[in-house]
Amino acid sequence: MNAQVQSLVISLGVMQLAKKVPMDDPEVLNYVRIGYVTSQAIVLGVYYYISYKIKQQNDQTVLKYVEPASPMTQEPGKLVTSTVRDYDLGQTSQLLRSAYLGLLMMCGLHLYMGYTQPLFVQGIMGIKNLYDAKPVALYILGKKAEGDLKRPFKAAGMFGAAAAGPATDAAAITEAEKRVGGVKEE
Repeated sequence: MNAQVQSLVISLGVMQLAKKVPMDDPEVLNYVRIGYVTSQAIVLGVYYYISYKIKQQNDQTVLKYVEPASPMTQEPGKLVTSTVRDYDLGQTSQLLRSAYLGLLMMCGLHLYMGYTQPLFVQGIMGIKNLYDAKPVALYILGKKAEGDLKRPFKAAGMFGAAAAGPATDAAAITEAEKRVGGVKEE
């Protein structure tokens, strides 16, 4: 099952479960808050640990690919030359920003607007998203960088549809180099 569909199914199930939790009981609500904060601390701690492991391994293998252009423009994709270390740090940084944004939104929803059920749902979904993160599979679970974990990572489309990922074939890279008149470092 596609990770996005799986997330949708799990979140719907967790929302149904959250309806059965008596959030009006202050003691239960405090446990839900503690659970949410704990799950977010685990998520952030794992991402920082992965960043540490990436810097420690310092893989300077050159990674060349053509980043797909935005579907809203007619421009061709741009050539990106990087290292595995920089690419993985960039991916982990995106995951960290996503976690911080979710934390900020949840603080707004809970503290300002008074919603309680999203705390329960996001506490569980944070751990689920952690398990689905490709850097976690590479650096924590010790999987090999092949298939879906081969860099650059391909973004999965909704409902299992193949999304256009970065082009890594020699023809696409040569075409992009011709457009920019040489190799462009990013």
